[in-house]
Amino acid sequence: MPAQKPSLKSKVAAKAPLKAVQSPAKKAVTTKAAVGRSPAKTDDGVPLSTIIRRRIQAKKARFHANDNIAQFMQPGDLEGLVDEVAVKMQAVLESLVIDTESDHNTHNTSQRVAKMFVKEVFNGRYVEQPALTKFPNVSHLNELMIIGPITVRSACSHHLCPIMGRVWIGVLPSKESALIGLSKYSRLTEWVMCRPQIQEEAVVHLADMLEKKIRPVGVAIVMDADHFCMQWRGVKDRDSKMINSVMRGAFLKDANLRREFLALMDRR
Repeated sequence: MPAQKPSLKSKVAAKAPLKAVQSPAKKAVTTKAAVGRSPAKTDDGVPLSTIIRRRIQAKKARFHANDNIAQFMQPGDLEGLVDEVAVKMQAVLESLVIDTESDHNTHNTSQRVAKMFVKEVFNGRYVEQPALTKFPNVSHLNELMIIGPITVRSACSHHLCPIMGRVWIGVLPSKESALIGLSKYSRLTEWVMCRPQIQEEAVVHLADMLEKKIRPVGVAIVMDADHFCMQWRGVKDRDSKMINSVMRGAFLKDANLRREFLALMDRR
């Protein structure tokens, strides 16, 4: 009896195992590792944000909207978070019934928004404090210094709407105080502001940090800002602003010093 030829179905079945040599999942992980980024999910499906949250909780640390969590971030995590947020932002757009496939204006919007949140407007949460070069006060400077206005951009933690404004910093050094370059005031201010928060807490955080870093006799902070949560939504009052201040040390005790700071600040 002549040997029966194998059917086409049998041939396909015989070749099938060869296709499973490299799975799509492994290929994706390899690609991400090659460009130095953490995968948005582990092999067992745990999101990267959950892994970072577990690291924080293991140390019993806080991770509120205005907290810096840089010490819990590992190399590649920033890019991995962008990928994870992009997926979830795409789901938000779909829930808003936006056709991102045929609408060329919203194509890749989820990726752009994710990158904006993680690497720009909320970047102060994820990166370490800017490095500071301190100089000894060899000339024993003890006169009032005012830095500003420094342009600041932040976001309201209630609605994630922009806060746009200006900050003035007053410093009264002592001969024991450390001195830092003028540009560092701007960099430190930007680092503090680039996270979701309320203005009242932002200026307190900035004052705390400056007191700790330069040990002055006094620190004064004034912030004047537009809040888009009032101008863009809600009451839609485009002329409303918020101005608040923090006075520490000599600025709190000495009314004349405080008046001098506020008077010179008004001239800018």
